[in-house]
Amino acid sequence: MDNNAKLRPLYLAKILYERTDEDHYLTTMQLAQILEEEYGIPAHRQTIKTDIELLQQFGMDIQEVKSTQNRYNLISRQFEIAELKLLIDAVQSSKFISKERSEQMVSKIVTLAGQHKAEELKRNASVGRRVKSENRQDLLIVDAINEAINARKKIAFQYFAYNIRKQKKLRHDGERYIFSPYRLIWNGDYYYVLGYSDKHQAIGSFRVDRISARPDILSEEAVPVPADFGVDDFLATTFRMYGSECQEVELICDNSVIDAIIDRFGTDVTIYACDMSTFRVIVRVAVSHIFFSWIFGFGGKVRIKGPEKIKTDYKEMVSRALSSL
Repeated sequence: MDNNAKLRPLYLAKILYERTDEDHYLTTMQLAQILEEEYGIPAHRQTIKTDIELLQQFGMDIQEVKSTQNRYNLISRQFEIAELKLLIDAVQSSKFISKERSEQMVSKIVTLAGQHKAEELKRNASVGRRVKSENRQDLLIVDAINEAINARKKIAFQYFAYNIRKQKKLRHDGERYIFSPYRLIWNGDYYYVLGYSDKHQAIGSFRVDRISARPDILSEEAVPVPADFGVDDFLATTFRMYGSECQEVELICDNSVIDAIIDRFGTDVTIYACDMSTFRVIVRVAVSHIFFSWIFGFGGKVRIKGPEKIKTDYKEMVSRALSSL
């Protein structure tokens, strides 16, 4: 068998994948013409029919409509159009992925739909003026962290912050952070690496888009995950990945905020009746200014009942904010 005969079914699969869908088809003559003109592979009606039967046996969902000119189309794909739209929206709305990288990824995603549906996806792909990361090493950083997690090795990296001139400045004069990565987590529009910090001797997290360059994977073994540490519990109690001491807090909530409470703490949260217009919950949270700002955002519809010290700390934060006006 010559190379053309071996390649012909592969090119037929490519043509059908790229140029047909449930609404668009190609006839036997059109397939033969494309093979000849674009790939230099001669074909006739019977060889195309035989090759397509082979592709059907392979598992491609190719429909054949019999007529004087049989026509063929690929009627199902790995991703549905609605799923591809979701992927595009996720990529474009992600602050972590740079604008340039987002455009590259969207261009690749739309090819999964075939050329006809790709135009539809391109027209619908828009998320407005979304603030995007300027870190163009995003995927390299994630890849290195993943590799270290799988190998159970420590990583070393530099971390940056912006100054008032909007310039990137390395934290702690460029000191390298030594970190045992446990998990990559998407939380509150940002991507974080969760793990154990050698410097602080504690579990913490770093925003991936603030890591200055691809981390070095060290030969040193990572600090094992503590036996009493659960990632899901950590996420359930932490606000915006801001680590602090976890405590039980009792809240009095207006009935109108029930959706927000369930969104934040899940359907497992226990709801206690308080009066006709309010309910009470006891939640375990990492108490910090981030938690207090979440409470404040409800404009008085969520109140801290206890412990007393947390109420006092919250009042002091609000007083400081008022005194600065």
